[in-house]
Amino acid sequence: MDGQKNIDRHSGCGFAQLRPAHAAGVFGADPEPAIFSLNWLAASGTGILVAALLAGFLMGLGPRSLLRALVRTAFTVRYTVITIAAMLGLGYVMRYCGLDATLGLAFARTGALYPFFGTLIGWVGTATTGSDTASNVVFGSLQQVTARQIGVSPMLMVSANAVGGVMGKMIAAPSIVVASTATESYGQEGTILRYVFLHSLALASLVGVLVFLMAYVYPFTTLR
Repeated sequence: MDGQKNIDRHSGCGFAQLRPAHAAGVFGADPEPAIFSLNWLAASGTGILVAALLAGFLMGLGPRSLLRALVRTAFTVRYTVITIAAMLGLGYVMRYCGLDATLGLAFARTGALYPFFGTLIGWVGTATTGSDTASNVVFGSLQQVTARQIGVSPMLMVSANAVGGVMGKMIAAPSIVVASTATESYGQEGTILRYVFLHSLALASLVGVLVFLMAYVYPFTTLR
């Protein structure tokens, strides 16, 4: 592989320090440390687990009942956990192989129109992954790279990715399945998608226009 490699093994949970030359040229001269820190105590899931255990004991459930409920829940969300883990893994791979930098440089060629199209990237990301969080993981770094290349606020574009993703949530497959299940409209997922698609695209486009104005046009630039 063309590019510089600087391997630095860290103690604990970590990855090798690795960044291709073209990506290092975007982010800086030195390779970026690829370190994964597992902060399990500060993770939101830990708080949810503790709350569930306390609630179970307060309601009079014994350890066996809590364990059975935990096993049933884990079995129910098994595919969801695998999907989320895969999306997070994809985000790390994209970042540390330099793919986000390559895509960012390519999208930078849209020039002054990028604030609009960057918002639609978040929309597409959520529509395809089903999660705004996954879209931010996959495309958040890309938004920062492109924003720096065209001289736009990286914070604005990362926020645009998240807000655009919200507009894509209504056409994401999980959202449509939930809607059809809640209304007992089984088998009507395609009809629901056709009804909401144009609304979703229109809202994402409006957000894109607003982000474009916030990037260049006074007094919208003061809102950043």
